Amino acid sequence: MPLNPIPQQRIVEKLDEYMSHRDYAGAERHLLYWLDEAILAGDQRGELMVRNELVGHFRKTGDKAHAFEHAEEALRLIDELGFDQTISAGTTYTNTGTAFNAFGDNERSLDLFRKAAKLYESSSHTRPELLGGLYNNMALACIALGRFEEADELYARALEIMADVENGQLEQAITYLNMADAAVAKARVENGGDESAAMMDAACDEVVEEYLDTALSLLDTPSIPRDGYYAFVCEKCAPVFAHYGYFLADEDLRNRAREIYG
Repeated sequence: MPLNPIPQQRIVEKLDEYMSHRDYAGAERHLLYWLDEAILAGDQRGELMVRNELVGHFRKTGDKAHAFEHAEEALRLIDELGFDQTISAGTTYTNTGTAFNAFGDNERSLDLFRKAAKLYESSSHTRPELLGGLYNNMALACIALGRFEEADELYARALEIMADVENGQLEQAITYLNMADAAVAKARVENGGDESAAMMDAACDEVVEEYLDTALSLLDTPSIPRDGYYAFVCEKCAPVFAHYGYFLADEDLRNRAREIYG
């Protein structure tokens, strides 16, 4: 055990502060500083935590090379620490799998998600929001690989789980938007790869509209705290509404995020 383990809780709290102001540069400096401290102290558990955060950070900033670098190091640490059967491993598999999916390595992503699912589903200590988020991300990889039925099942499971989670409406909204994209992707395949034809498919259009309206209703839930995470979700969802012609919703969600960030 390291003599001076890094203060993980304090690091996460400070990171949340940076992210609440969208200060990505500050967040990166913060995480890289504590990565060096963890390595110097021989604190592999602390290093694992920081590298996981860095994977997410570089995924958000679109830096594939650094996201993959820290993903591989995080996976190495899971093996070295003997954590491969723990919830920590599930979190790392989900986090790194999300990064691989974001940058197009969907087979690797799905393999990691399946490892995470095996761990999460076999533990009574898994928080439901972790499992809901995993199913959501796992479905995205399935869609990219053309496995639409598997994705539909995963989305249904994610919605069911998040229905019992406090403020789970935000994740449900994201799921419905993902389902809209999935409906178009499936229609595109059925129309020989023509996206414009898929968008004009009457049945597909009706389903997409239903999903978008449901997502917007969930984002309007009065009880959800209007905090930094809410702003992040609004920014994440806004372009999807714009893509489908919901321009007023796009503008409204962006304004909500701006008001929160100040």
